[in-house]
Amino acid sequence: MPRFGRRLRLAFVTLAVAVVLVGAAGYAVVRFGPLGGVVELFADGRRSEAFRSLHERLPARSVAAGGTVWTFERDERPLPERFAFDGEERSLAGFLEASETTGLLVARDGVILHEAYAQGYDERSLATSFSLAKSVVGALVGIALERGTVRSLDDPIDAYVSELGAGGYAGVRVGDLLSMSSCVAWDEAYAGSGSDVMRLPLRLFGLRQSVVGVLRAVGRACERGSAFRYASSDALALGLVLARANGTSPAALLEEAIWRPAGMEAAAAWNTDLYGQELTHAFLGATLRDYARFGRLYLHGGSRDGVQIVPADWVAASLRPTWNPSDGPTEGFGAGLGYGALWWLPDGGEGEFLAMGIWGQFLYVHPGRRIIVVKTSTDPGFATRGPETLAAFRAVARAWGDDPATVP
Repeated sequence: MPRFGRRLRLAFVTLAVAVVLVGAAGYAVVRFGPLGGVVELFADGRRSEAFRSLHERLPARSVAAGGTVWTFERDERPLPERFAFDGEERSLAGFLEASETTGLLVARDGVILHEAYAQGYDERSLATSFSLAKSVVGALVGIALERGTVRSLDDPIDAYVSELGAGGYAGVRVGDLLSMSSCVAWDEAYAGSGSDVMRLPLRLFGLRQSVVGVLRAVGRACERGSAFRYASSDALALGLVLARANGTSPAALLEEAIWRPAGMEAAAAWNTDLYGQELTHAFLGATLRDYARFGRLYLHGGSRDGVQIVPADWVAASLRPTWNPSDGPTEGFGAGLGYGALWWLPDGGEGEFLAMGIWGQFLYVHPGRRIIVVKTSTDPGFATRGPETLAAFRAVARAWGDDPATVP
């Protein structure tokens, strides 16, 4: 019995050591691998660092800058103190603090009027875009259409991505993806962790699924084109279309077709799945100045210094509403906004357009007043703060923009 007891104790000790070692190895895999970047992504106290280091935490492709930088002049000035919202005057500084702003840049065309950073950000930080990247994808689609690699918006997407010829995406057209009207059964809810969009990182980096595999499993909720249903899966599908149609990655296309000719100042990064496919619904990392240059490109109808980069007719078409504000959500993300081709379109007849992502990432352009605003944030109240943010941007545009004789 004593010898048996010693053996039993030794077995328990060996098992305990094995459990500890396996646990430690598992912790290291989670903490320092791609899944660790996902687990800590939205944690309080960690978002600021996570949102500016996703290109290091998760797999990513680089988007190199090059050529002559599209320069900004500077005319720094203090922000307006107040703005009107919901029947009262509010403090702009208070709004920026409450929405956990990490960076704010305001330019009037080629002149930076205000640039400030917080929470460890500076002019070199690659701020993650979240869904702001969708509008960049829209520009790439316009370029692909002009080049003929994407032949028509009426093409079914399985003409480019054969794997999506069955399931919820069967019969969906390229144009349906651009207008967020594929009508696939995709849950875009941001509250909690049970929706499709919130489970997506776990599926990609924990379960090691591919973008193609995720999209093949999506079902259908309604007839394609019949309703506006904002779904990040549509932008993921567009990334696959771009990759297959152009024979190159979306990051490489962005570098060759926009980043270099538009004179971006810094290299960007686009996160991918574990198999190298860009996550084109989000996860582009760039500096605030380069986001502003992208907005400036659209302010100039897709051109830089007379050189056309994004086709002018595509810029105009993508900013025409495919869905009116009454067709979209009545509360939460995107409430009260119309939608074009991967651009949000505010109501009110001022001709503004918005690219925006969760947690408070914004690119706002007011063509009539020539104002561009870029705001990055770690805002836990992002889902309901959209109308207030738009009011703040409009106040800045009114204070610093030229008097618009006409609105384009």
